[in-house]
Amino acid sequence: MKNDFLSAITELCEDKNISKDVVIQAVEAALVTAYKRNFGTSQNISVRLDPATGDPKVYAQMAVVEEVQDPRLEISLKDARRVNKDAQPGDIVEIEKTPRDFGRIAAQTAKQVVMQRLREAEREVIFNEFTDKEGEIVDAIVQRLEPKGVVVTIGKTEAILPPSDQVPTESYRPNQHLRVYVTEVHKGNKGPQITVSRTHRGLLRRLFEQEVPEIHDGLVEIKAIAREHGSRSKVAVVSHQEGLDPVGSCVGQRGSRIQVIVNELNGEKIDVIPWNQDPAVFVANALSPAQIERVEVDQEEKTATVVVPDRQLSLAIGKDGQNARLAAKITGWRVDIKSVSQAAAEPPVKRKKPIVSVGGDDAETLLKVRFAEALREKQAAENALAAKSLAAFKGDGEPDQGAAPTP
Repeated sequence: MKNDFLSAITELCEDKNISKDVVIQAVEAALVTAYKRNFGTSQNISVRLDPATGDPKVYAQMAVVEEVQDPRLEISLKDARRVNKDAQPGDIVEIEKTPRDFGRIAAQTAKQVVMQRLREAEREVIFNEFTDKEGEIVDAIVQRLEPKGVVVTIGKTEAILPPSDQVPTESYRPNQHLRVYVTEVHKGNKGPQITVSRTHRGLLRRLFEQEVPEIHDGLVEIKAIAREHGSRSKVAVVSHQEGLDPVGSCVGQRGSRIQVIVNELNGEKIDVIPWNQDPAVFVANALSPAQIERVEVDQEEKTATVVVPDRQLSLAIGKDGQNARLAAKITGWRVDIKSVSQAAAEPPVKRKKPIVSVGGDDAETLLKVRFAEALREKQAAENALAAKSLAAFKGDGEPDQGAAPTP
């Protein structure tokens, strides 16, 4: 072991992206094992590599005593002071006991142990690296297809794309480039096990954060995502800056931003809708692109009854109920969709405190509707009171309590 040995360690560290100190410690630990195997000692042994030459030096830790009982573990005070002039009884001193041919024996015996330690160190580096990437998007290359899933390489590391995280409409082939979402990193018997996904909602969220600067900077926030991977998704966004259109920011000029995301997801349709804290408005927005006549919500049951024009019913429900299903997922409300004619044919139901919205997509429209309804209710009450008073005056109804009796 000469300077070329230290050069080999340095090159190995750069190739494996491992700290040089970690490798040196692994080599020294392996040489301790090699020494004990070859020389069968029960002494407390340590091995250190000479930083200048790379030669291994073996040191035995021995207790300083006045009278030696066990020469393997003890050293006399006189001999100890040859090594350390300040040695006192009870101290521990290190005595070099490097065998003449230890370099050759150690190199041969420690090879397997060193490689094992290096593998462990490399696995630890990989685990720490990808633990920080959990919940992030990474670039991957398809390596091979196996029954347990698609094996992809991320840098110099392999990851698995399980069948449950594969998009049914996508086909995978070797050397194909993908962007995947890291869902889990854990330690396994053969090193770090990395699981990635193409179906996770987080993939869509991270793509928006990468493509829309306003989301990355916090000016626009993604409030909710509903996704049926490979087919269609809905993303609810809200602006935290006055005058900034959140939907327009996500779509981009002529759809440039949203198109990049759609292409990455192989044509998956994406509806970007404005989020609203009022559930009636939010449900109406979630059913986009359908036009909405009104929405009645029950806060206690968390259900929303949506009335749409007859010609918009199929659009509101969507193919195989997909639009309604995604609207329910993104709002968290149970959504019941009816056409105007269906709603008119049903008997009136007494509701506790319905919230009604007429085809608007903002809170201002909703407030106008509610104010108009309040005025109508007030006007109806005043008309009923006036009719009752008139009937009493004509003698057609109950006499007014404040009126004088008829003589």
